[in-house]
Amino acid sequence: MTTRNYNLNHVSFTTADGPFSVVADEHHVLASGWTWDIGALVQLIHPDLRGAASEVRAGSEVDPHPVLDQAAEAVAAYYAGDVTAVDRVPVRQRSGPFREQAWEALRQVAPGAPVTYAGYAARAGRPSAIRAAAGACAMNAAALFVPCHRIVRTDGGLGGFRYGVQIKESLLRRESVPAPSPHADPRRGSPAR
Repeated sequence: MTTRNYNLNHVSFTTADGPFSVVADEHHVLASGWTWDIGALVQLIHPDLRGAASEVRAGSEVDPHPVLDQAAEAVAAYYAGDVTAVDRVPVRQRSGPFREQAWEALRQVAPGAPVTYAGYAARAGRPSAIRAAAGACAMNAAALFVPCHRIVRTDGGLGGFRYGVQIKESLLRRESVPAPSPHADPRRGSPAR
């Protein structure tokens, strides 16, 4: 068995929903979430992707890291109202074929248009695999960039979320508010003439 030594880097910052951290290799976000605990995020990364990384270095201004910079800028833009900014960040996760397909399907769920677990299973190509789809959400290491928070229960409930239902509810609320149009006249509630 060949042991690979990957260089992993991380960045952490504060958002309106609390601390947010990102772990990345040279080309992709591998894990992210509302935590300061980098070790916990690294444990979410599939062993094939984290390899034998002995340390996870902090990103810095002195040693720029393009993926971490892109991720941090996208999260800042997301919280500033551009809820699609996170869609452009490269992500890599590893698992079995269904989970990998399910994670790709998650990236296609539009902000402001949550999907039920049953609908998500259908989008992932296996309509009867609702529990497996829920499992893919639960195993998602790249929260926000792979938006598992956009999957809700069929009865309208929020369902679970690794970082708490309060954050899930906040994200869904943030995504449901339409961005103000630069052409809107706020006095009339309709487009300006």
